[in-house]
Amino acid sequence: MIQRRAFVASALVAALVVPAGLVAAQQKRASPHETVKATIDGATVSITYGRPYMKGRKIFGGLVPYGQVWRTGADEATILETDKALMFGAFHVNPGKISLYSLVTEKGWSLVLNKQTGQWGTEYKQAEDIGRVPMKVETLSTPVEQFTIAVEKNPAGKGGVIVMQWETTKATLAFTAM
Repeated sequence: MIQRRAFVASALVAALVVPAGLVAAQQKRASPHETVKATIDGATVSITYGRPYMKGRKIFGGLVPYGQVWRTGADEATILETDKALMFGAFHVNPGKISLYSLVTEKGWSLVLNKQTGQWGTEYKQAEDIGRVPMKVETLSTPVEQFTIAVEKNPAGKGGVIVMQWETTKATLAFTAM
C-alpha cells in the first residue's frame, strides 16, 4: 500500500511538473510564430519561424549585426521542411527538415542551409552547414514592422522563391524542386 501511494504521488507530481515545464518553455518565446507553406512543382515546402517586430529598433546593422550568422527570425531556429529534394544554387537539400540561418552584411545576404534541427536559434554549428547561397537584396520604400517569410512560385519561371522582408529590406532566393 505504501508503494502504491508513493507511485500515485510521483505520478501526480510528474503530471503537474511536465506541463509547467512546457508552459515555461513557451513563455521564453519573445515573438509570435508562424508556418508558411506552398506546393512548388509537386514539392510541399513549409517554413516555421519566429516573427519579431521592429519596435523602433535599427534591425540590420543593429539588432542583426553585420557579418554574424543570424537565426533568421526569433527564438528557435527557423525550419524548412520539404517532401521532395530541392536545389538552392549548387546545393542539394534532401527531403526532410533543415534549419535556415542568414549571414547579413552591408554588401548582401546569404542564406545558410544547415542540417542541425531542433535547437534554439543561437545554437548555430557551422560544421553542420550544407552550404551558403547568395540572396538577391532590394530596398523597400515602406518599412515592414514584423519579420515576414513567404514561399512563392517563381514568377520568372520554374521553381519557387523564398521571400524575406523586414525593416526596409527584401531578400529573395530562388530554388527548384527535383
